[in-house]
Amino acid sequence: MILRRWLKFNAVGAIGIALQLAVLSTLVSGLHWNYLLATAAAVEVALLHNFAWHVRYTWADRAASRPSELLVRLLRFHAGNGGVSLLGNLILMRLLVGRAHLPYLLANGLSIGACGLLNFALGEWFVFRAPQP
Repeated sequence: MILRRWLKFNAVGAIGIALQLAVLSTLVSGLHWNYLLATAAAVEVALLHNFAWHVRYTWADRAASRPSELLVRLLRFHAGNGGVSLLGNLILMRLLVGRAHLPYLLANGLSIGACGLLNFALGEWFVFRAPQP
């Protein structure tokens, strides 16, 4: 079961990565935003996308029984996965782009990968944890 969920998590994540990189590219190259501000905005777009699909697909077997439970999960997702993704991406982007001078899209791909395993663990045992008997 955990392997199937990990594969679903990565399928959702792959689409989220494409979305995040597209938003980042649009904001930096198209609208000339600062790469760190653009990273924060792109991460938020991907977080909302991923949460919606994790609810409907990855952790569909752990459906919220009330709207308030869904809101609590969204808040936990932002606190856990959002915190890891936002802080991890910003710190790594600053290091990889600002100091190592890597191209921003490559640096963002590396940053996303570095945060992935921890985000799965947070989703499984914090955000969408199974109800206690």
